[in-house]
Amino acid sequence: MRMIVAIIQPTKLKAVQAALTNIGVERMTVCDAQGYARQRGQTALYRGMEYKTHLLRKITLEIAVNDDFVERTIESIVSAARTGPEGTIGDGKIFVLPMGEAYQVDRDVVGPEAI
Repeated sequence: MRMIVAIIQPTKLKAVQAALTNIGVERMTVCDAQGYARQRGQTALYRGMEYKTHLLRKITLEIAVNDDFVERTIESIVSAARTGPEGTIGDGKIFVLPMGEAYQVDRDVVGPEAI
């Protein structure tokens, strides 16, 4: 079992959800996030005054999958979240973490069957 944490552009959420649904991944947690890295924030204009935003809005997806779904899930996220054929800075990151146990709260299911 693995926990996939994907940080993507907010505008790509629906496309990523559709791509994951197509491969059979329908359970995920979606969180708003803010951060910066190589983008270094953005310059914006508000009421004639220029200001710099240091934190950019992102979406974090947390998806628990069994080992046989890891590669398919990553490929689907990458293909749907990428802007342009080669992608650009700020398209996001994907982290794959080992997951020791999974429990389903409403039933007595433990392990891969709980996902």
